[in-house]
Amino acid sequence: MLVTGASGGLGRPVAARLVGAGARLVLSGRDATRLTGLGGHPVVADLRLPGEPERLVAEAVAHLGGLDGLVHAAGVVAFGPAEEADDELLDELFLADALGPIRLLREAVPHLRASGPGSFAVVLSAVVAERPQPGMAAYSAAKAAQSAFTLALAREVRREVRVLDVRPPHTETGLAQRPVAGTAPRLPRGLEPDAVAERIVRAIVDDERELPAAAFG
Repeated sequence: MLVTGASGGLGRPVAARLVGAGARLVLSGRDATRLTGLGGHPVVADLRLPGEPERLVAEAVAHLGGLDGLVHAAGVVAFGPAEEADDELLDELFLADALGPIRLLREAVPHLRASGPGSFAVVLSAVVAERPQPGMAAYSAAKAAQSAFTLALAREVRREVRVLDVRPPHTETGLAQRPVAGTAPRLPRGLEPDAVAERIVRAIVDDERELPAAAFG
């Protein structure tokens, strides 16, 4: 199984639970030092860059001898008025939160299909894909694009690969404190990452096919 964003505030607890359940993992992130200690095989990759999704999937397939699962938990966030979202910021957000994940799915699906029944892809989006927020227009748009592609793909391959779109509410991953632009508004206390990770892994085990924000209770 391949887990992207495995060094992040949500990807790491998801990966830890999967390892605890006996999964063999390839763990991907942009910082090699933060991929240690989880028990998986680390691969440094930046999905924003041309060719990186393809290389990452190829390395995962080579290491695992195939690919029967994918959990995509990487991404960035930005804040600020819509009219201030310049081209550089839009490129950054859409590469990280839409085009990178889309290219990753495009590359992974044939390998998942070849693994046969039980194969799956889980893509972590965000509640803003359902309910775009003021001050987060560009981020909301990128996440909505990612979610739309994931849901359409899920219908296309539903008899061969289970594709699960996950849209958790605000979660205390620390991502809001590391925006690529702007400053986070005052946000209510978010969900605990361990609780969200537990819900995601439960959905994988229980063969669920969509996790909207409401599914996190």
